[in-house]
Amino acid sequence: MVLLSLLADASQAIRFEDLGLRRGIDLGFFELRFYSLAYLAGIVLGYWHLSKMIKAPGSPLAQRHVDDLFFYCTMGIILGGRIGYAAFYTGGSSTEPSMFTHFTPGAFPSWDLLRLWDGGMSFHGGAIGVLLAIAWVCRSNKLQFIRVADYIAVNVGFGMLFGRLANFVNGELWGRPTDVPWAMIFPTDPLQLPRHPSQLYEAALEGLLVILIMLPLFWKTRARWRPGLLVGVFTACIAAGRFTVEFFREPDAQLSEFARQTGLSMGQWLTLPLILIGIALVIRALVRPPLGTTQAAKGEGAASTETA
Repeated sequence: MVLLSLLADASQAIRFEDLGLRRGIDLGFFELRFYSLAYLAGIVLGYWHLSKMIKAPGSPLAQRHVDDLFFYCTMGIILGGRIGYAAFYTGGSSTEPSMFTHFTPGAFPSWDLLRLWDGGMSFHGGAIGVLLAIAWVCRSNKLQFIRVADYIAVNVGFGMLFGRLANFVNGELWGRPTDVPWAMIFPTDPLQLPRHPSQLYEAALEGLLVILIMLPLFWKTRARWRPGLLVGVFTACIAAGRFTVEFFREPDAQLSEFARQTGLSMGQWLTLPLILIGIALVIRALVRPPLGTTQAAKGEGAASTETA
């Protein structure tokens, strides 16, 4: 009965193709995908804002450290996000080939793992890649990991916002069937049912809301003087947002049976530990005394001097 009702409501739903959105810019010899531009915009905006943040008192970083982080975190996002997607979300059924072993045929067969223009990035894999990148830069420069992570966390919302908007433009990762007034029918949906535009929900909760929380927390409070507070708030917020959106998002086809059997999607199971880690970091930061201005100046004066 629910399916029949949705089919009846399909004529009232918004058809995605009527929005007139394009997946990229046709340059004649190459199509520049908005998906790629979204990642680039998020990384560049994050780099610019981080460069501005380190000019505020108490920075644990110098500009040369920001430059290193820009490079290594970019690699961590791309490699970690892609490998994470291949590991967590593909190859889970006989009908879905593993991206690690499958090559797309053509004049020049290409390894699916490297076909970034086709989409498919894991937030959890990207997060692991970024953490490894931060750890490498901190180890190489003898920086305090938790304080550097605080500064990076403030900027992640930019990339999440642009990335989820790009998912919407691509017409991918659509939501579960629904009869809400803003339901959309996506051209890649084989059932052609009205569905939640869950990409926009994710852009709002994982991107815009995180930005609206993290930026004032850094600029309007003394949160940066409590090591772990910023990264803890970020982790809890973005993980809770992802957990919530998963109730509206259609599980990946190869993992729909997993979601049915366990009661939660793969994304939700992977997110639960992040929520707990975020809460633990916040509690740890609040029960410890904050860094004093004098202490921060003595311990990190070299970084501030180099920035200036």
